[in-house]
Amino acid sequence: MKIQFGATALLLGSIALAVESANALDLKRVTVGSATFRVEMAITPQERERGLMFRRELPGDRGMLFVQPPGPAVFWMKNTYIPLDLLYFDAEGRLLQVEANAPPCVTPVCPVYPSATATVRYVLEINAGEAVRRGIRPGDRLGLE
Repeated sequence: MKIQFGATALLLGSIALAVESANALDLKRVTVGSATFRVEMAITPQERERGLMFRRELPGDRGMLFVQPPGPAVFWMKNTYIPLDLLYFDAEGRLLQVEANAPPCVTPVCPVYPSATATVRYVLEINAGEAVRRGIRPGDRLGLE
């Protein structure tokens, strides 16, 4: 019985490592100015809708990059438990706007954070305060490996 438990624990541990490794492989490296982040990509409408909802934490070097058709962007923090900075970029990867410290929202009605322009192609969500801490400013360029 003890051997089976050990084998089961080993199997479960191996599966957990495999899943973590698979998730790590899905992360892309992006730069904004001189700052670097490892990000999950939100490309499909379903991925963009879910975003970082229901997450309880986000490491300081991580984020999520939303890729949308060029146009206006409107974000909200519905069911998002982490305060975030929202960085809006145009199709050339130029940072247009920083919406700093968007608070979590778990109420039925949440504020929205629209882009100031109608030319947004990418939105990067990172932990609140990271843009200031890393010196990110409008005009910085987004680089994606």
